[in-house]
Amino acid sequence: MQRRDLLLSAFGPCLATLPSWASEPSSELTKVWRRERGVLMIRHAVTEAGIGDPPGFVLGQCQTQRNLSDEGRQASRSIGQWMRVNQFAPDAVLSSQWCRCQDTARLAFTQFQDWPALNSTFEGRGDATAQIKALRERLQTMPPQRTEVWVTHQVIMTALTGAYPAMGEGFLVNRQGRLLARGEMRA
Repeated sequence: MQRRDLLLSAFGPCLATLPSWASEPSSELTKVWRRERGVLMIRHAVTEAGIGDPPGFVLGQCQTQRNLSDEGRQASRSIGQWMRVNQFAPDAVLSSQWCRCQDTARLAFTQFQDWPALNSTFEGRGDATAQIKALRERLQTMPPQRTEVWVTHQVIMTALTGAYPAMGEGFLVNRQGRLLARGEMRA
């Protein structure tokens, strides 16, 4: 029986659309994270149509923000399923304070902590230089065997790694913030 069939029989129809990399037992992201540990940065899952946030955006008030779509909520649950199937239990899950990131973290992992360094800097919000410095400092001081998941935004992931993530995509980064592996984190 193939791995995909085993997963479907164990987890039922909720996994009927497993991401392609979850069906491969030796996907690059899985292999590298098991070996290297470290931080898996995840861009929030798929949102309602738009770019940035609508006029009147207020941090902490989800009705003023661009939020997850139905597809994004399901993709977030799939991220958690992928973590469980691959037996990854991060030591910490940190999230941007934007509702779309918090909802991605909540649906995937149940528990998370807000970390303002992961907040969006799009359209001049936040302090990009200070936030990237905080991310690099945390990476450089992490114990070698620690694993963390950071749920954040494209602008933060690109500023740290120089690469552009899709919604729901994961970037495994090393202690210097260098991209080691990447994978689609949605069904």
